[in-house]
Amino acid sequence: MRDRFWETVPLEEMNPAEWEALCDGCGKCCMSKLIDEDTDEIYYTSVACRLFDAGTCRCSDYANRFSHVPDCVQLTPENVRTIPWLPRTCAYQLVAEGRGLYDWHPLISGEPDSVHDASMSMRGRVTAFEQDLAHEGEFLDHMVEEGM
Repeated sequence: MRDRFWETVPLEEMNPAEWEALCDGCGKCCMSKLIDEDTDEIYYTSVACRLFDAGTCRCSDYANRFSHVPDCVQLTPENVRTIPWLPRTCAYQLVAEGRGLYDWHPLISGEPDSVHDASMSMRGRVTAFEQDLAHEGEFLDHMVEEGM
């Protein structure tokens, strides 16, 4: 990877290793979100995708995730600029907007667990997995603040 690539390389020009390294490993994008059909307001939950590993805050089958979870969203340089439910701390969105990464981001700290140490991840916060909830209404019991 190029030195401090996130400060100089546009998202569209990052190589695959640089693109993947931008992910801080918070796991927030792997939580279910509820969208009010009338207002488009987004409600965040602590309900994890069935492939989410709550200990590592990573996908347990990242390479094959789309075959197991067809509605999984692949982040691209184009869609990170338009996805309304990405957390406001998302490095992809920060870089797309020309802003810097937080000091707890592993690329800044040099420590892979710094996102967890700063309490910016979903580690220890998952309250259910989507396959364990029988009805959509049950998701309401797991709503959280976006910035958690």
